[in-house]
Amino acid sequence: MSNTPNDASQSGAAENQIELLEVEGLSQGQIVRRRFFHHKGAVVALVFLVGIVALAITSIGVGGWDGWYAYKASGQGSTYPLVNGGAPSPEHIFGQDEAGRDVFARVMQGTQTSLLVVLSVGVIATVAGVLFGALSGYYRGRVDSWLMRFTDLVITMPVIVIGAVLALLSGGSNALILGAFLGLVLWPPLARLVRGEFLSLREREFVDAARVAGASDSRIIFKHMLPNAVGVIIVNVTLLMSSAILLETALSYLGVGIQAPATSLGKLISDYQEAFATRPWLFWWPGLFIVAIALCVNFIGDGLRDAFDPRQKRIPSERKMARAQRVARPTATATPGATGEAGAS
Repeated sequence: MSNTPNDASQSGAAENQIELLEVEGLSQGQIVRRRFFHHKGAVVALVFLVGIVALAITSIGVGGWDGWYAYKASGQGSTYPLVNGGAPSPEHIFGQDEAGRDVFARVMQGTQTSLLVVLSVGVIATVAGVLFGALSGYYRGRVDSWLMRFTDLVITMPVIVIGAVLALLSGGSNALILGAFLGLVLWPPLARLVRGEFLSLREREFVDAARVAGASDSRIIFKHMLPNAVGVIIVNVTLLMSSAILLETALSYLGVGIQAPATSLGKLISDYQEAFATRPWLFWWPGLFIVAIALCVNFIGDGLRDAFDPRQKRIPSERKMARAQRVARPTATATPGATGEAGAS
């Protein structure tokens, strides 16, 4: 029992040595990709999310291009005679609603809309959060005080209420505009994280060297400091996008998000909530896709966090721990001999 701490420390040292050997000679980008693709949950989630996106685009098409699915999601000619009472069938795999519309086609259209909202939220929130956080962390003083007080003001506002007001102002028919408005609500947490990262980076030697070399503030911020904060930014943007789809769902469910003739996953849940007891499949499918997308984005965020900052990994894999112990045993047995030789000399 007394050797347990030594064994644990030796196993930890051996595990670190294995990780160093695995990434030796690789660039930072290669190291990040290697660590990410070793995260099984993140890889499965990425494949699953890509599959959802591909299915939503290729099935009903996008723009003027028609997909492989035979039934339309909306517009003229999108209602069909009820088959099997509207229950799922080989012709209509997700069933039909009371108007005869194909539920699979509508869910795919709602998935496209929800993903567009999430994408635009991610872009707008990233730009605003990085800009506010970078300027605040780099300049400090009055600039930091003013920008952070404004950030605190936005944080104190109830997100669902402000999001509803902005959604009504946007009209709710354009997913990109709605996502841009929601991005103006969700950027403050990212700004605070970027500010903290820049406060730490501005004291580093490479920033001092850039100042001495005569680099401008904008060059120092975007050329030297921002690349060193990109890991924190990417990880938190993925988590922000996961919360964005839930916010869009809530707003559409309340009737203040996406409006007809457009549709989204949240709007489908709102439209079909009365059929939950009689035809539950109408309610299940959009809810299942919302949960799947949110979980995929969260798992991808976990994988990116471990890839950019491996110190935050929670539990090493059993395979890696066993390998570390095998490396540690020869080291432990060789240590007494080495010590005896040193004493004899």
